[in-house]
Amino acid sequence: MLKILAVARLLLLAIVGFCLVGAAAGRESRGSGSIAVSELPPEAVHTLRLIHQGGPFPYPRKDGSVFGNFEKRLPLQPRGYYREYTVPTPGRRDRGARRIVAGSGRGGDVARSGEYYYTADHYLTFSRIREQP
Repeated sequence: MLKILAVARLLLLAIVGFCLVGAAAGRESRGSGSIAVSELPPEAVHTLRLIHQGGPFPYPRKDGSVFGNFEKRLPLQPRGYYREYTVPTPGRRDRGARRIVAGSGRGGDVARSGEYYYTADHYLTFSRIREQP
């Protein structure tokens, strides 16, 4: 009888833990709203400046490539609307996980669209970048 109760408790704890993890993942996937430029890491501010200037970018083969939005965490747009740019991570030799994703806007120009999203966790969450106070 005690073994059955112990197994039942463990099963209940596993189910509750699974539900809590699922709820947290659901919140995470929606992003965290917006972020002011002043709140971005300095490397992201620099990348945003490069986007406005049209480059040059540290990873020319990757920066400016189409971001597919396959996870649908950004507003739905036609393929090719979003472009991604590397935000270097100090101490990393590779590209790291940080990116800015830029929307093309009405004019099709990411440099002037005003639609920019920051992710520090390789597309799990996004925050819309607020450039104006």
